[in-house]
Amino acid sequence: MNSQINIKYSIVILVCISLLVSCDTLYDDNDESYTNDSDSNTINITNKELSNRSHLCSDYVGTYSSSVKDIHRNTYFYGQLSISVSNGKCVFTSNSIPNHNFNDGDSAFVNQTKEVTETFEITTSPSVANSTTSLTLQRDNAIMLNGVKLDLLAAGCYGVSDGKTGCNDSDTNKAWRYDPMSPTNNFGTDIHNAHTQPDGAYHYHGNPNALFDQAKPATESPVIGFAADGYPIYGSYILEDGIVRKVTSSYILKSGNRKKKGNESSGDFPAGTYNGEFIDDYKYVEGQGDLDQCNGMTHNGVYGYYVTDSYPWVLNCFKGTPDSSFNKN
Repeated sequence: MNSQINIKYSIVILVCISLLVSCDTLYDDNDESYTNDSDSNTINITNKELSNRSHLCSDYVGTYSSSVKDIHRNTYFYGQLSISVSNGKCVFTSNSIPNHNFNDGDSAFVNQTKEVTETFEITTSPSVANSTTSLTLQRDNAIMLNGVKLDLLAAGCYGVSDGKTGCNDSDTNKAWRYDPMSPTNNFGTDIHNAHTQPDGAYHYHGNPNALFDQAKPATESPVIGFAADGYPIYGSYILEDGIVRKVTSSYILKSGNRKKKGNESSGDFPAGTYNGEFIDDYKYVEGQGDLDQCNGMTHNGVYGYYVTDSYPWVLNCFKGTPDSSFNKN
């Protein structure tokens, strides 16, 4: 009887693999032994929390994979990421699939997730530029160590189209760009503060709620990615004076009611109080928190950006020079 059961079990596994799908009843979500990579040098990072704090992107060279599920579509995906070094740059090649389950919010993504192969390069030796570089819709912000990019800005502004799309950089003077991380807005993100672009590329708008211990850990948070200028992105916790604590942003909400900018018409002006619905609701106050205007700081002799619980969430500008490989086509 046992031999018959084993034979049937093997047949089921072969059928699953031949169809390139996974069987819910055969694999636990936390079973990291299952991967479609036969290369023993490939590191399975499914649901992994990272631990390395090295600010050198070259210390992460390797090939990584994951087996994850699109919850709403009940579809399995394989994440693939390779990191190499060439000509003084770290080269990240990813299929844009994360190392955790996704599309697990209250509603399904508007655009279905697809494997989108992208390559990003960052300098191995970042340096502070003469001036900071602003975020733009024309450039991705960072690449995380699970192969998912960070794209913080929303293409939605008050009074432009449906408020979710159509607001380009040329509309900056209109101000009142929605913050996709605000609980007052609904940009259709999952529990990882992510959704998909029209081409199906999965991307984060803030804390990925993955990759590092979100509860108070025993030690400092690891590096979870690298910004386009080459500087590392850390989780939220640092060790200071023997105490592990969260870092804090130096941005605060403006007080009172929103004020018109220039000659805004009523159709371009949302009125109401500064409640965080728009990124223009915030202002930077030097010394208010730990971090600078770009949401970074030098800690233990190393400059880096940090995930925060409030705006700007990860970074607000580049301290160094962003690599052109992050420019959107």
